[in-house]
This record gives sequence, C-alpha cells and structure tokens, in this order.
Amino acid sequence: MKRYGLIGYPLTHSLSQQYFTQKFIEEGIEDCIYERFSIPSITDLHDILQAHPDLCGFNITIPYKKEVLAFLTERSKAVEEVGACNCVKIEAGKLIGYNTDVIGFENSLIPFLKPTHNKALVLGTGGAALAIVYVLQKLGIAFNYVSRTAATGQFAYNDLDASVMASHTLIINTTPLGMFPNIEACPDIPYDLLTPAHHLFDLTYNPAVSTFLTNGMQVGATIQNGQQMFVEQAEQSWRIWNS
Repeated sequence: MKRYGLIGYPLTHSLSQQYFTQKFIEEGIEDCIYERFSIPSITDLHDILQAHPDLCGFNITIPYKKEVLAFLTERSKAVEEVGACNCVKIEAGKLIGYNTDVIGFENSLIPFLKPTHNKALVLGTGGAALAIVYVLQKLGIAFNYVSRTAATGQFAYNDLDASVMASHTLIINTTPLGMFPNIEACPDIPYDLLTPAHHLFDLTYNPAVSTFLTNGMQVGATIQNGQQMFVEQAEQSWRIWNS
C-alpha cells in the first residue's frame, strides 16, 4: 500500500483527503491511501515519518509551507525561488520539495485576467502568498503585500484608501480568514471602495463563496475561489509522486 497525506494545523477546512480518496475510487487505484496528519508543531513531522515508512509523499498546508523547508533533502527550482513548499516526494529516504501552488494559481487566474488587472494587493505574507507573488512577477503584474503593519512594499490594512483601492484592481486573499469553520470572518479591507473593475481571488475553497467574495460580489466585482487552484495543484502533486 502506498501512503500519501497532508500535514498542517488545523485541517478541518481541507478537502484533500476527500479529493484523493474519490480520485482513487474513480480511477480504480486500489493500492493507495491518502490521510490527514494534523500536527500542532512542524517538529511532529519527525514522528509522522518514523511511524509511516510507507509514506511516499505528502502535501503541506497552513502554517508549515515555509517551516517544512528545514526537512528537505532536495528542492525544486520553484521552491528555491519562492521560498515555500507545498508538496514533498519521498524517494529512497530523501524528501524532495516542490511547489504546486505556483502552477495551480497561474492556470486558474489567467482566464480571468483583463488588461486592467495590472496591479495587485496580496492579503497576507505566509507561504501561500510567496507562491502568488512568484506568479504575479512572472506575469508582469505589480503588487503590494497587505498585512497588519506597514513595511517596504507592504501596506497596513488602514493604508488602503480610495487611491490605493482604485489603482489595485486585483485583490488576492492568501490568509485563512473566512475559511471553514470561521466562515463569517474576512480580511479588513474597505469593501465599499470596490468596483466592477475589481477581481477578487480567494485561495479559500471551503466555503465556496467566502465572506470576502460575497462582499465583492455585492458591489459588482468579479470573484473567484480557490477550487480550481486546489484541483490543479493536487493533480500536479499526483504527477510528481508518480513520475
């Protein structure tokens, strides 16, 4: 039996186990299992690896996409350049890190892009945000981070005035705010300054329409959740594990 899984904390929001279990059923794959490993500390990964010598690969979600780097034997070019990893292949005892968020985000965003989406706000500064910024740079889209405090290239939430909101028509939420089970939460941006020219992308896919996206939809902005990105990165992970 080949074992795969997901590490993160908490994992109540994730549909990865459901997705891969259904994939195995539909494709008649009988020698694989996908599990969830909810670990309160990245150091617990040692125990997971020792307890499951049949583990062939795993995905990484919040909050360990940067912390897992210390465990890697080898890193793909994307991991080196992004500084975050969300997919690991275990081969001959080596942990080889990849970033499938990059291809997932790029492939799902491009169909929604318009020429006016030439400047973005990236809400959050975690491991997922690093992959998003990597893609924005590749696509030639200028960006600013948004976090609780201001810094070089980074706005604080209370810096988001009419001028900033008008010039940044692509807004990407990489934070867990609004994710199940805390579905009422949302990033503290001035939603009243959104217009139909804005496009909102929420990496969250559970719920399908977060409060962040609902607030944008109510003023006519186009919206997109992370479902397609999730599927794209999951399938890329499967290709990596079986290459």
